[in-house]
Amino acid sequence: MIEELKQFTPNFIADEYSKEESRNLAPFFTNLERSVYAPLIFSPELIGALCSRTSRATRDLRHIYLNEFINPFLSPERREKDTDKLWKEKVAYGKELKVFIDFLQKHPLLEIFSNPRARSFYITWLAQYGDDSIAQMAGMHLGFAALSQVAIKHYEDQRIGLAPIEKSTRYVDYREKVGGHYLYYTDPTLHDLGLYEEYERVMDNLFHTYTLLIPKLTTWLAQRFPQEKASVVEKKAFDTLRGLLPNSTLSQVAFFGNGQAFEYMISRSRNHSLGEIRWGAAAAEEELDKVGPSFFRRLKDEEKTGLVEEYQEYLAGRGKRVAPLIKEFLSDDKKSALRAAKESGVELLEFDPEGEEKVITGMLYAGSNNHLSWQEILDRVKKMNSYEKRKIIDAYMQGRTKRFQKVGRAFENTYVRFEIVMNIGAWRDLQRHRMLTQQRQNFSCHHGYDVPQEIIESGLETEFRSALDPVSDLFEKIVKHNNDLAQYATTMAHRLRFMQWENLRQSFWQIELRSIPEGHPDYRHIVQKKFYAIEKAYPLLAERMLVNLGEYDFARRGQDERIQKKLTQLQN
Repeated sequence: MIEELKQFTPNFIADEYSKEESRNLAPFFTNLERSVYAPLIFSPELIGALCSRTSRATRDLRHIYLNEFINPFLSPERREKDTDKLWKEKVAYGKELKVFIDFLQKHPLLEIFSNPRARSFYITWLAQYGDDSIAQMAGMHLGFAALSQVAIKHYEDQRIGLAPIEKSTRYVDYREKVGGHYLYYTDPTLHDLGLYEEYERVMDNLFHTYTLLIPKLTTWLAQRFPQEKASVVEKKAFDTLRGLLPNSTLSQVAFFGNGQAFEYMISRSRNHSLGEIRWGAAAAEEELDKVGPSFFRRLKDEEKTGLVEEYQEYLAGRGKRVAPLIKEFLSDDKKSALRAAKESGVELLEFDPEGEEKVITGMLYAGSNNHLSWQEILDRVKKMNSYEKRKIIDAYMQGRTKRFQKVGRAFENTYVRFEIVMNIGAWRDLQRHRMLTQQRQNFSCHHGYDVPQEIIESGLETEFRSALDPVSDLFEKIVKHNNDLAQYATTMAHRLRFMQWENLRQSFWQIELRSIPEGHPDYRHIVQKKFYAIEKAYPLLAERMLVNLGEYDFARRGQDERIQKKLTQLQN
């Protein structure tokens, strides 16, 4: 199947390694030459450290593994900060590593861990009998060296079982070219639509403008904030200008997932309308099949019966099946024409008027020694005054002083529904909160785009807009033919409309985390607005939220005194 989808392969040129480098590196990955691979590193600390580098990496993870986790030990150099103990540990580890690599040349990891008994167990109980729970007992890693934002977000939309980490657009420079081509994906079907050349011209102009404006904005920022380090100013320039990056931008992403999650990721992607996503699913299956073939045996067995195609069509075809009904019942006549949002914003659509009482009931329920029913406790809570309710909340929350100290499950007893419009670049961080019901509409140009204040103040707005304005025309031409395909012709500056249905425990976690000074101002403003809405709906509960309402020119600058003041008041 992978050969049939070869035309949809994203642009990728593999790193070149010497014969000695390949010998030392090859045992730890399923391949060194393709953009999709599975690491064969079974130390949790080692693979975790490697994959964690993805967000700031400018090179392929395999290259990083060679340069940072192999070479420094095979040919150790003593640094000034190395103590005698650390130096001896480096030398000793290097000797063991060399012996281990020599061993792996004769006995590859894939052969060592191909235990026939374990494999037959999963073939019988998972593939034949369908005991899905056992597929959650084992996990594996998967790397994509080049994948578009559209495809990455499709895979990351999967709620549980997968843990992704991707290359940052805030802290990494995207001016690089690969084979003379900027880092973006071009779907070959654009040829058939007669839009290939226009698409490439618009995408090139976005990257060209991004490249031109980085030094200009960096100079302005350095003059505006002379106290900041040059490296911090440069990262601020990347962050501010990332809106110019299209959602076709190619990025690196690493996944950790259990067998069940990867099987589902492949199934929900195989029949997708976009060729890149179908290719990614096929390439993922090919590499993961080398590591744990029994987890994907069901896909192959059911191909023979046609059941797998039926299931995959069910998963991928929901949008196609509903599309005619949208046209029938939500037609774009004059009364129901597209209502585009003119700016980013938050709207609280729904909340439970009894939510506060239900959360307090949850606080009392588990510890009820007289074993009262839920309804009996709720009825009593409804009769309490604010002082009595606050007394219970204070006791339940006593000792919580940091956001990582999660609030209890009692807060899961009420829900809120938000509809949010914000730029796609900032939305990418809110998308990572997956333990809630989150539905988004396709990336589009319908709601316009955001222009950062720094761009306006630095006098670069005209150049910024001149690169973004042609995108809308291209988008409209593509969307007439394929709504999914048109997503590639949008940028991170363009706004997205999406919905979040979450319990209050999730609200605490998201709002507290995303309002910290390290956060991007675009999503910080969004979660601050969410807080104000919750404060009106549930004032007694919201006052316990450690939200940061400060404003910062740079990430990681300052602290919100309001949090400490509030904690002091509550403790007194």
